Amino acid sequence: MILEMKVPSPGESITEVEIASWLVEDGDYVEKDQAIAEVDSDKATLELPAEESGIITFKAEEGDAVEVGAVVCLIDMDAKNPEKLSEAKGESKKEKEETKTVDPKPLTQETYATGSASPAAKKVLAEKGMDTQGVSGTGRDGRITKEDALKAVPSMGSQPTNGSRGTERKKMSMLRRKVAERLVAVKSETAMLTTFNEVNMQPIFNLRKEYKEDFKVKHGVGLGFMSFFTMAVVRALKLYPDVNSMIDGDFQIKNDFQDISIAVSGPKGLMVPVIRNAEDLSFRGIESEVKRLAIRARDGQITIDEMTGGTFTITNGGVFGSMLSTPILNPPQSGILGMHNIIQRPIAVDGQVVIAPMMYVALSYDHRIIDGRESVGFLVAVKEALENPVELLMDNDPKKALEM
Repeated sequence: MILEMKVPSPGESITEVEIASWLVEDGDYVEKDQAIAEVDSDKATLELPAEESGIITFKAEEGDAVEVGAVVCLIDMDAKNPEKLSEAKGESKKEKEETKTVDPKPLTQETYATGSASPAAKKVLAEKGMDTQGVSGTGRDGRITKEDALKAVPSMGSQPTNGSRGTERKKMSMLRRKVAERLVAVKSETAMLTTFNEVNMQPIFNLRKEYKEDFKVKHGVGLGFMSFFTMAVVRALKLYPDVNSMIDGDFQIKNDFQDISIAVSGPKGLMVPVIRNAEDLSFRGIESEVKRLAIRARDGQITIDEMTGGTFTITNGGVFGSMLSTPILNPPQSGILGMHNIIQRPIAVDGQVVIAPMMYVALSYDHRIIDGRESVGFLVAVKEALENPVELLMDNDPKKALEM
């Protein structure tokens, strides 16, 4: 019996996905629930598991865009696992390899020049403005594969003989293309401005030095900077609710909850999972949630639901060494806070010059609904909380706040 495997819906409003990569070869025997492909949507990259065991036949190439519900492969469920059959006959792996080994057909210059190309290879060559002439095929009988087409370089005159001049042409994933579209839209569809301030991080350094070891032993997570920043942002959003709002047509939608999106780096690029109802979480709760989401992003397990619905975003370019930047809005949100690296700098404190760990912070906001008073006031409120965390974030009881 032949099973037609169709593209499942990865989420609401998604009608098309792209075959990012096949994880098996055409004609392989696959086991039920084995990951056979990665598919990109405009929101996430997901694995496609085999619905049954059998021999697989591809119906779509890598890079193809296919509609949800379309057939991407066939699985012959009546086929037997070749390896198990071989073992049943008492055939060793070495014997199987020798049986499969066939002397390759000599490839003549004519074969390379006139060799056919796979559909995916033709598509790549067409995008480069090239034809199959002069492209050496490494496939069977000189067939030009997609890999050959990707490596092919259009002739641009005589090239120097010394030094490497390699190039690579790689199609962006659907997720990356969607991110690019959204970033361009943000610049053209919002009135985005950025305001800056600086924060003396010494009070937080002192708290972490005193409590971080006990905090980790008791709760199993580290006491990082993100919990302090999230707490400070939640407090500031309550003071300046316009920053926690968004535009919907002619309406402004204000939220009475704080769902904080946090930018984390994953194998497929930047992802922005959401800490739900951050206003109800303790330092331990925030740190635990940050760790959980970061691990899921790193392992490629983040779902679409976990990345949608945030009301405000925090991004930390400081982990990569950024000293100052203008973070771009995460639509449809109206505000984003950028953290940066911490530098020991001389500052004036009570008329004296002291060395302190300083961080620049940046707030980008949509000026259509957030005025200067709200934006500057919000950032000052964040600064005040971070420079006086014991009073403003811990109710003057650090041990209780950290649940020590």
